[in-house]
Amino acid sequence: MLPSQSYGNISFFQPPAFLMIGIPGLEAIHSWISISFSAMYTAALTGNYLILLAVRRTPSLHQPMYYFLSMLALTDVGLTLSTLPTTLALLWFDHQLIGFNACLVQMFFLHSFSVMESSVLLDMSFDRFVAISNPLRYAAVLTNNVIIRIGLAIVTRASVSLFPVPFLLKRLNFCPGKILLSHSFCFHADVMKRACADITVNILYGLYVVLSTLVADSLLVVLSYTLILHTVMHLASLKECAWALNTCVSHILAVLIVYIPVIGVSMIHRFRRHLPAIVHTLVAYLYLVVPPVLNPIIYSVKSKPIREAMLGVLMRQG
Repeated sequence: MLPSQSYGNISFFQPPAFLMIGIPGLEAIHSWISISFSAMYTAALTGNYLILLAVRRTPSLHQPMYYFLSMLALTDVGLTLSTLPTTLALLWFDHQLIGFNACLVQMFFLHSFSVMESSVLLDMSFDRFVAISNPLRYAAVLTNNVIIRIGLAIVTRASVSLFPVPFLLKRLNFCPGKILLSHSFCFHADVMKRACADITVNILYGLYVVLSTLVADSLLVVLSYTLILHTVMHLASLKECAWALNTCVSHILAVLIVYIPVIGVSMIHRFRRHLPAIVHTLVAYLYLVVPPVLNPIIYSVKSKPIREAMLGVLMRQG
C-alpha cells in the first residue's frame, strides 16, 4: 500500500503510484488464474515469434501478404509485452502498485500497439483487394520499398497520435483518494477518470484518436471488402470465387477478434455503471490478451504455407 500522507494543503497533486486490481471478486484464486494467463501469454509470444521466424527463414514467404502478417505478429508481441509485467506481477505476487510515470509509459505503448494493430489490419485488407482485383500488377504495386514505407507510416501514425496523451494527463490535478484503477494495466479512459479536474480536453482528444484510427480503419476495412466482393462477383467461375474468398478468411477472422472486443470495451466504458465490474475487466482482457493468442492459430490453420513453414522452424529448432 502507499504510505499514509497528508494531502490536505496540496493544491496540485499527482499520485506517486496507482493501485491496480486483478479480477474483481476472484482475488482469492488469483494464483490459480495466473496459470491460465501465463499459458496465454506464453502461447501469444511463442506463436507470433514462430510466425516471424517462419517468414524470415522461408524464401517462398517473402511476399507482401506475409510481410504484413509479420507486422501483425510484431504488434501482437508488443501488445502482449505491454500488459504482461503488471498483470502477472499482480496475479503471481499480489503486486498492485505501478508508479505514476510508469503507468503513463505503459498506457502509451498499450494504446500505440493497439493503433498499430488496427493499421496493419487495414493494410492487410488493401493487400487482399490488390491481389484479387488486379493480380497481374500485385507485385508491381506492393514492392518491398512500398511495404517498408507502409510499416514506417504505421509506427509514425500511432506514435504521433498517442504522443500528446501522457502530457495531457500530466497537467491534471488528481484526487488523493482516487488511486485505484479498474485493471491490472493502465487504460487512458481509466486513468483520466481519477483526476479531480476538468478532463474535457482529454475526452475530446481521446475521442479524436479513436475516430481517426480505430473507427476510420474499421470503416475502410469494410469498404475494402465491399470492393473485394464486387470484384469476386464478376469472376468467371464459382471455383475462382471460392479461391478468392478463401484467401481472405484468415484476415476476416483476425479483424473480427480485434474489432468486436474494441467495440465491447468502448461500450462498457460508457455504460459501466450498469454492469458488474467483472464484466468490464473480462472484456478488457478479451481485447488485449486474446487476439495475440488467436492470430497465430488462425493463420497456421488456414494458411498451408505458414503452417508448413512454422513446422519447419520447429523441426530445425528441435
